[in-house]
Amino acid sequence: MGLDSFVNTFGGVCKQKYGERIRKLTIDAKFTCPNRDGTLGKGGCTYCNVASFSHEHKTELSIQEQLAQGRERLSTKSSKYIAYFQAYTSTYDEYLVLKQKYDEAIQDSDIVGLCVGTRPDCVPDEVLELLVGYQNDGVDVWLELGLQSANDRTLKKINRGHDFAAYEDTVKRARRLGIKVCTHLILGLPGEGHEDYLETLDKVLAVGVDGLKLHPLHIVEGSTMAKAWRNNKMSLLELETYAYSVGELIRWTPKEVIFHRVTAYAKKPMLLAPDWCAYRWNGLVAIVDDLKAKGGQGTYLEPLQDPTVLLVE
Repeated sequence: MGLDSFVNTFGGVCKQKYGERIRKLTIDAKFTCPNRDGTLGKGGCTYCNVASFSHEHKTELSIQEQLAQGRERLSTKSSKYIAYFQAYTSTYDEYLVLKQKYDEAIQDSDIVGLCVGTRPDCVPDEVLELLVGYQNDGVDVWLELGLQSANDRTLKKINRGHDFAAYEDTVKRARRLGIKVCTHLILGLPGEGHEDYLETLDKVLAVGVDGLKLHPLHIVEGSTMAKAWRNNKMSLLELETYAYSVGELIRWTPKEVIFHRVTAYAKKPMLLAPDWCAYRWNGLVAIVDDLKAKGGQGTYLEPLQDPTVLLVE
């Protein structure tokens, strides 16, 4: 039994809607970020690989060339794909520039969806109207917001450059227009523990959300956190601890919320720690084992069944 047996997954939802698994093709459209260009700050978030924050991005390929390369790279092909603007802040540019890039990404007939990853403080109304336009044309649109934590002290500590109020405002404006929102959360941020993760989930659910992505904090080369880790000033989650917290979050999440991801991994030598994040299946297997033992999505929200029944004559 896999994750789909216990969780309302993005893959499962797409298979039900389109009759097959839909794969995301990631795009680096050479966007930047206000947290590295001096608008809000420099250096980016403390967990980010700032070595990659250079004027030379990883690829010089066009959006269409990246999509073609992404299709070829997949071991399992599909007849439909989702274009995913993943790198940096993918709404942080002029309206016409954004429109040109999004238009190029969805021009092929096999592209049925558009995912746009960004920060909560970089989504003006005109960008939301642009996304609504694609949605009205039949494109499956997702706005992915990197929140990471609902705790403003944590957000300041990791140099996010925005607060929870900025996230709340953007989510309400987006969902009012019918745009689906997927929120990214990181477990294991400095100073946070299990109760903090539950509090963040409560706040996110109270605002309203359509999807969630959960990530373990991992230390990558070139990040500010890498320096603290090398100086033994950081503790990281063990696999078992991460799997327990993810399982609990899933059990407190309503069944209609779609989980786009429940763990993440990185490749060495870029990954410094923890070692279990170097392997794709470690986190997933541990999480599925936890769900098998304690129950799947929404378990804690289901009414308790009282085995005693009082009959009144």
